[in-house]
Amino acid sequence: MAFLSKDLSVLAYANGFTLWHYTTPDAATAVDGSGYFNGAADMLRVGDMVLANAGGGSGVLVIASNAGGTVDATNLTAFGTTNSD
Repeated sequence: MAFLSKDLSVLAYANGFTLWHYTTPDAATAVDGSGYFNGAADMLRVGDMVLANAGGGSGVLVIASNAGGTVDATNLTAFGTTNSD
């Protein structure tokens, strides 16, 4: 699949920082790849965080760069990968 703007929403905004949520069946390796979020280049800023539910996992991405319409996010840092209970 590809980036769908309808699946990106603002959770909080303050002092030039935005916390986003994004959900997709796409694999995390696709979502954190350079260019995936190009469709939102006019909204995403360097340092913004994206809480992501991607490809069966969840975690946080940070927007690392956004120049010339090309957005790159850091690799997904997973939340709670296992539950030993």
